[in-house]
Amino acid sequence: MEIPPSGDSPRTRFFETCCRYFRDDPPKGDFAVQKKSPKLCGSNYPLSIAFIVVNEFCERFSYYGMRAVLTLYFLSFFHWDENLSTAVYHAFSALCYFTPVIGAIMADSWLGKYKTIIYLSIVYVVGHLIKSVGAIPSLGNQVVHVILSMVGLFLIALGTGGIKPCVSAFGGDQFEEEHTSERSKFFSIFYLSINAGSLISTFVTPVLRGDVKCFGEDCYALAFGVPAALMVLALVVFIAGSGLYRKTPPQGNVLLEVCKCIGFAIKNRLKNRSRQIPKREHWLDWASEKYSKQLIGEVKMVTRVLFLFIPLPMFWALFDQQGSRWTLQATKMNADFGIYVLQPDQMQFLNPLLILVFIPIFDLGLYPLINMCKFNFTPIRKMATGMILAGMAFGLAAVVELKINETDMPQLVPEESLIRVLNLAKNPVQVTIQDRDLFQQPVEAFQNPAEYSKLILNGEQQSLHFTLQHQGLSLAFNYTVKEKSVYSLIVFEAEGSLSSRLITDLEAKPENGLAAVRFINGLSQDVNLSIDSKRFIAVQKNYSASEYSLLERDKYNNGKCITEMGEFTLELGLLDFGASYTIVITNVSGGDVKTWKSEDIKANNVHMAWQLPQYLLISAGEVMFSITGLAFSYSQSPASMKSVLQAGWLLTVAVGNTLVLVVAQAAPMAQWAEFVLFTVLLFAVCIIFSVMGYFYVSVDPEDLEEKEEKRETSSRGNMISLVTQKTKL
Repeated sequence: MEIPPSGDSPRTRFFETCCRYFRDDPPKGDFAVQKKSPKLCGSNYPLSIAFIVVNEFCERFSYYGMRAVLTLYFLSFFHWDENLSTAVYHAFSALCYFTPVIGAIMADSWLGKYKTIIYLSIVYVVGHLIKSVGAIPSLGNQVVHVILSMVGLFLIALGTGGIKPCVSAFGGDQFEEEHTSERSKFFSIFYLSINAGSLISTFVTPVLRGDVKCFGEDCYALAFGVPAALMVLALVVFIAGSGLYRKTPPQGNVLLEVCKCIGFAIKNRLKNRSRQIPKREHWLDWASEKYSKQLIGEVKMVTRVLFLFIPLPMFWALFDQQGSRWTLQATKMNADFGIYVLQPDQMQFLNPLLILVFIPIFDLGLYPLINMCKFNFTPIRKMATGMILAGMAFGLAAVVELKINETDMPQLVPEESLIRVLNLAKNPVQVTIQDRDLFQQPVEAFQNPAEYSKLILNGEQQSLHFTLQHQGLSLAFNYTVKEKSVYSLIVFEAEGSLSSRLITDLEAKPENGLAAVRFINGLSQDVNLSIDSKRFIAVQKNYSASEYSLLERDKYNNGKCITEMGEFTLELGLLDFGASYTIVITNVSGGDVKTWKSEDIKANNVHMAWQLPQYLLISAGEVMFSITGLAFSYSQSPASMKSVLQAGWLLTVAVGNTLVLVVAQAAPMAQWAEFVLFTVLLFAVCIIFSVMGYFYVSVDPEDLEEKEEKRETSSRGNMISLVTQKTKL
C-alpha cells in the first residue's frame, strides 16, 4: 500500500498510522474473492470507497465526540476527584492504543480485514450503548453507573483500537495495482474525513452535554448517545457496501514473525553462554538456526529505529493531556467570548483545526524557507523541535495555572479555619474574638467583606468568645469553630437589639465553572424564591440562611420572591463563572425586592483565550513531531517491516498515556507543579533523544537489501566453487 508523504496528511497520531499499520503492500496473486468494483462517475475510483470514507467519518465522530466529554463525566457525574478522573481517562486512552495489535493479528492471521471490521464494530456499538445507558441518572446507583461505564469503555477501546489498523488498509485493497495515484489521493480524502469527524464532534458533543439539560443536570446520556448513533450508522453504511468490496484472505502477520525471531534469538543466546562458543556479530544472529538471513537483516533494521522510539512516549504523555488536565484547567477560567460562551471541553477542537492550518504552512512555507537558509533540518531535528514546542506549551500552562490559583480559596491545614464578618446592621460594628488580633477596624454597614481572615485553633474544634461593640453597647456570643472550615459571622438587628449568627461558607470554588448562590432572609416573614422555572428555595425569616444552589453562569433578572404580602420580582444580576455569592433580602417596596449581593469567592478572572498560545505550540509540535516521525520511521524500514514500526509507534502513545496515569495517582501535587514536572521531563528526554539521533546513521533499506543480496550471492558463488573442485578430485 503506497503511503502519501507526511505533508499530504491533514491529521496526525490517530489516523496517520491506521492506514499504514499492518500490511504495506496489497496482496499479490489471486484472491479468494477478486472482483472489479463499479467506478465512481467513470473515474478509476471504486464505488466501494465511498462507503469506507463515510464509515470512517462516522466512527471518528463517534470516538472523539465521546472522548471529548469523558473527563468532565468522571468529575461531575461520578464526583471523582481530578486525579482519579485523569488517571481513568488516560488508562482508557492507553488501552485504545494497545488493542490495535489484537485487531491486526485477528485480521492478518484469522478473519481477514472485512470480518474483523464487522465483528469489532459490533463490539464497538455495544460498548457505546452500554456507556450511554450508564449515563442515565435514574438507572440504579453510582456503583451501577461506574460498572456500566467501565464495561462500555473497555468494549469501545477494543472496538476502536481493533479496527484502527484495518479500515484504511481495507480501503487501499479496493484499488487495482495499476491505480497507485488514485490510491494515494484516496488516503488524503480518508484523512480529511477523519479530521472532519474529529473537528465537528469535539465542538458539537460538549454543546449537547452542557447546553441541553436532561434529568435536571448536564445531559451526558445525550452526549454519549449521539456518538453511539453515529457508530451504529457507521456499521450500517459499511455493511451496505458489502457487495462491492474486494475482500482479501488473511496473509499472515509479520509482527508475530518478528516477535518470534527476537524471542528465539534471546532464548538461544541465553542457552549458549559458554565462552567456548564463538561470539556472533549481532545478538539477532543467534536466530540464524531457525530464521532466514533476510528476515534477521530486516529485523536488525527495525530494531535500530525502535531503539530511537524509546524516548518518544514522553511527548504523548504531554500531548494527550489536552483532553484531561487542560480541560480541567478550562473549567476554572472565564469562557465568555462575547458572542459565544464556550464549554470547557470545547477547547479541544482547536487541535484538529490548527493541524489543518499548520500542515500547509509548514510544508509550503516554513520548511522551504529553512532549506533556503542552507540549514540541514533533519527529521531528528524536526522531532526534537516538536518536543521543545510541547514542553513550552506546558510551561505556559503552568503560568496560566498560577494566575488561576490567585482567585482560589486558600488551602486549609489542620487546626486552621477562615472567618469574615457580614455587617447587616444599620451602623458600624467592632468585632473582637477571644485572644485573637483580628478585625482591628470597625465593619461598616453592608460593607463589601474583606478577604477571609485566618483563625488558628487549639485542636480539631474550639469554642470561641465573640464580642460585638455597637453604639456604645457590648454584646458577647460563644460559637464552636471546627478546623479546615470557612465561616461568615452575620451581625444583624432583630427586635431592636443586636444579634449574630455563624454560618458555614463554601471551602472551595464551585466545580465546572458553575456559580454558587445562597440567600439570607432579612425580612420578618418567610419567603419562597424561584430563581428560574425549575429552582425553588424556601428561606425562613429573621436572617436565616439557605443552602448554596449551583447555577449555570448567566444573568438572572426574572426571579420571583413570594411573601405574605404578594409576589415580587427578584433580580440577581450576573452570576459569574466559579464565583460564590451571598444575597441578602433587605426589604420589599414598589413591587421589587431590595437585595444586597456579596461575592464570597471571586469569579474566574483568567480568560479561556489564554489557553490559545499553549494549543498553538502543542499543535505545531505535533506537526513537527508526529508527521515527521512517521515519515522518518517509514523511510528507515524495509517494505515488509513497515507495519512493525507502525505498531511500535502506536505503542509509544499507549506508554505515554500510562505515564500520565502513574504520575496522577502516585505523585499528586499542585497542578502548576505537575505541569512544570512534565515540562522538565520532556526537555530532559529531548536532550537524550537528540544525543541518540546524533549518533544515528540514516540508511536506505533498499540499498541495505541490495548489499545483503550481493553478499549472499558472493557467498553462494564461493560454495559452488568449492563443490566443483571436490567433484573434479
